[in-house]
Amino acid sequence: LALNPWDVVLCISGTIISCENAIVVVVIFYTPAFRAPMFLLIGSLATADLLAGVGLILHFAFVYFIPSEAVSLLTVGLLVGSFTASVCSLLAITIDRYLSLYNALTYYSERTVTRTYIMLMLTWGASICHGLLPVLGWNCLAEPSACSVVRPLTKSHLVLLSASLLAVLAAMLQLYVQICRIVCRHAHQIAVQRHFLASSHYGTSTRKGIATPAVILGTLASCWLPFAIYGLLGDCSSPALYTYATLLPATYNSLLNPVIYAFRNREIQKVLWAVCCGCISPSPPFRSRSPSDV
Repeated sequence: LALNPWDVVLCISGTIISCENAIVVVVIFYTPAFRAPMFLLIGSLATADLLAGVGLILHFAFVYFIPSEAVSLLTVGLLVGSFTASVCSLLAITIDRYLSLYNALTYYSERTVTRTYIMLMLTWGASICHGLLPVLGWNCLAEPSACSVVRPLTKSHLVLLSASLLAVLAAMLQLYVQICRIVCRHAHQIAVQRHFLASSHYGTSTRKGIATPAVILGTLASCWLPFAIYGLLGDCSSPALYTYATLLPATYNSLLNPVIYAFRNREIQKVLWAVCCGCISPSPPFRSRSPSDV
């Protein structure tokens, strides 16, 4: 096959995504202090994005060096499953963040750990099922007219994935609206107690509480919405250029997730600095203040 520049860019993006998320996975896995529910969810997100990056690399390698329909189904299944796990992990993190604020007094309990494991099982169970569907026969190899803008996924399968993505976005939007209300209410109560109601402290606290959800939702929507909408409207006759132009920003979400959820976290920053300074197995005695800091 003639080398497609878009495929090269996707492969390079996959390499960067894999390196970024591999760092997060290794740090969380080898640091005993990172066993709290919030870090388990961040680890799930990083693992999903790591698999997505590896899937992009393998897809490029198999398309140009070992062309095979069977292998193509496997790599597409890996990409579908990993991207699904990534988006579902984002939803799980949002749910955890909301509950940590709504039930702040009871958050650090066995009930929270149990709930986290249930969310992880549901996330990866649904993702594995979605990833296996093309491999188990829900593909358009035997009927090219049924193909979607992403071959070999069928049009109905891509519509299901796009609709699920839009539903996740809507759920996250609703949860972050509730989070902003809780943050504003808490900031108002603190301002009243400290007699700062008329000062700039209340406004600063409120802006900080709203800025993070805005960045998270804005990033997710700008990365995935174009592909989700195109997946609903496009078909097998649509130009491949449009598919690449909407799929590439979607992969950037996996590139930005470590920056938003991991590298901004102060505890993870401490471990990374310790590793850079030569401490091979750091285990700092800390406990995160709140998942809302993630």
